[in-house]
Amino acid sequence: MLMGSIHLSGSPQSLKKEVPISILKFIQKLLKIKGYRVVDFTFNNWCRELWLEVKPHKNGARCPKCNRRGKIIRTFDKPRVWRDVPVCGKEVFLVYRPREINCRKHGRVQENIPWAAQHARVTYRFEFLLLNYCAVMTQKAASELLKISTSTLSDILHRTITRVRKGHRIRGLTHIGIDEISYCKGRKYATIVYDLKRSCVLWVGLGKGRETIDRFFAEELSAYQRKQIVAASCDMGQAYIGAIEHWCPKATLVLDRFHVVKALKAAVDEVRKEQWRKADKEGRATLKGLRWLLYRHTSTRKDDDVQKLKALYMNGNRRIYRAWVLSDEFEQFWDFKDQEEAGDFLDNWCQTAMKSRLEPIKSFVKTVRKHRNRLLPFIENRLTNAIAEGLNRVIKIVKNRASGFRSLDAFSDMIFLTVGDVDIPGQIPARFRTL
Repeated sequence: MLMGSIHLSGSPQSLKKEVPISILKFIQKLLKIKGYRVVDFTFNNWCRELWLEVKPHKNGARCPKCNRRGKIIRTFDKPRVWRDVPVCGKEVFLVYRPREINCRKHGRVQENIPWAAQHARVTYRFEFLLLNYCAVMTQKAASELLKISTSTLSDILHRTITRVRKGHRIRGLTHIGIDEISYCKGRKYATIVYDLKRSCVLWVGLGKGRETIDRFFAEELSAYQRKQIVAASCDMGQAYIGAIEHWCPKATLVLDRFHVVKALKAAVDEVRKEQWRKADKEGRATLKGLRWLLYRHTSTRKDDDVQKLKALYMNGNRRIYRAWVLSDEFEQFWDFKDQEEAGDFLDNWCQTAMKSRLEPIKSFVKTVRKHRNRLLPFIENRLTNAIAEGLNRVIKIVKNRASGFRSLDAFSDMIFLTVGDVDIPGQIPARFRTL
């Protein structure tokens, strides 16, 4: 009859007890072990570590590539050790001597290990727990719960995410969004490509220039996939606009509404700054508090705020008043349902704005006229980068939680884990997804 053993290494008196086999079944049920069975156990390092000798159950001697049974040639002399999830504050390790088999298709290979990935040093259960911890907390906190160092955790996290995403291909991409984020001090940027239809991140690349985004279209998408893209959204950066129009000429390009409104508000604020510089002490008192008031949307302004803005005309600050009126009038553009009517409105607004004698507003009008054919498609498809901005908010939370990342690879791992197009914890075999 198989017997378990308890061994306290380093104690004054070595103690070893034999227990009935039922304790092994108890351990197996306690740890929710599936796909393999426990044949022996040992406590080591002053009872801080639980070492379990295990064997595959029913599915042993299978090829890791084709999953077919093979003839056992030999058993390795040196056992392999896998770290499992800690239990009751104790570290758990699985010990097993793998066997070499002869597969009809792949020749001599090491048998498939059901509880861990090939070449891994941790179990699937450990990887699943690690991925879920890192998605909601800092890596330092996760390492304390899993009882490993932060550097070891980072290495395991990177290898797991790389293995899961290896060979992954982008599929079903029809609506694309492009934006950039800062990932480190010193003006270090990364370009992020989003699937606006599924609300996820597809790709992260170093830099924010034309070469970076060209690399995505050339390496990650086939010619057929590029033809399937029907709509794209980005800011007014010429690098992204040029890349989309070059690689996806049939796609409808829509400039992001948020960036257009931001440019207009910046022009209005520049008018306010000019008036502030020219005003005396008494005049500045009337302009105080206008900065954030001018940035507000018409739907969020109170009656008192509107009266304060209208008072600018009576107080002689007519330039700020004209800029405010033009800004509010431009907001009507986004409410049009007919593209032809929206085009007529835009042309009339631009003509009126050019007569305002406000240089910042006139500069914005030039931008609008330059991108007129990229603004009007919004009326029909209502495509924006709002989903991308929402994902960026989650990405910034991840970055702030880690207090920044030294390398883009580490940052990319966390991006793909939290908002990527692949459910990474969901790729772990279902029977090992236990918390």
